[in-house]
Amino acid sequence: MAEIIIKAEDICFSYESDHPTDNFPVLDHLNLEIEKGSFVAVLGYNGSGKSTLAKLLNLILTPTSGNLYLFGKKFDEETITEDEFFALRQRIGMVFQNPDNQLVATIVEEDVAFGPENLGVPPAEIRKRVDEALEIVGMKQFARHSPHQLSGGQKQRVAIAGIIALRPDVIIFDESTAMLDPRGRSDVLATIEKLNKEFGTTILHITHYMEEAIRADRVIVVDHGRVTLDGTPREVFSQVRTVKAAGLDVPQVTELMLEINDDGFDLPKDVLSYEEGANAIADYIRKKKAGKGS
Repeated sequence: MAEIIIKAEDICFSYESDHPTDNFPVLDHLNLEIEKGSFVAVLGYNGSGKSTLAKLLNLILTPTSGNLYLFGKKFDEETITEDEFFALRQRIGMVFQNPDNQLVATIVEEDVAFGPENLGVPPAEIRKRVDEALEIVGMKQFARHSPHQLSGGQKQRVAIAGIIALRPDVIIFDESTAMLDPRGRSDVLATIEKLNKEFGTTILHITHYMEEAIRADRVIVVDHGRVTLDGTPREVFSQVRTVKAAGLDVPQVTELMLEINDDGFDLPKDVLSYEEGANAIADYIRKKKAGKGS
């Protein structure tokens, strides 16, 4: 059984407001477990609580109530020491939506080195980490460039390199592809998959794009501050009506299969790609023809 490195147990969270009636729970007794080395896509409509969850797991926010366990230890804001707190923060990195908000230097390699330098990592080790991180994200040839002259996708890969250089066990991508064009999204997603498959980094990918979510090992749907669906992409997206009731879309081909089945046909409900859909329809036609021939 895989090791559970993140566990949220009846987590609640509310943002403080001057008006008590506005203090509704953003997270409402949410329960969640994340296994080491997994690639998890987190979906939810705007305001569902998914970004708040990401900030809680990264310790930017702390729960109003409930228990949070990180790497086998219960997080307790009242008893944790400052050293323990920062040690945990180093193990969970976070990449945000706008890469410009994470770029702090005028040269790419200096930007990637910024985090390790602030942690007091020795210069020789920083050089090694920067080179490795830029190599992983495919940006080594841009090491001496200005980040602000790069494309959106390239900037985001530099931001990811900056997190990689910190050597976290978990990286949370909070809608990190939302501001990118299709090519930029593709490049960043390829980097995410590489980190997970080749380096064993645990990934939480918060996204609005269904074509990205289907590439994860697991999909979690957050609705009104709770986990309402949790399973493989096929298991989750085959529940088309439940997903859409949560204010989300499903892959177009999955919805097409549902509509065809509603018209009296019997096609697979867990189709995720156009190729799978075409093959399913072709198989159905062949079987129908074979039945008539007999």
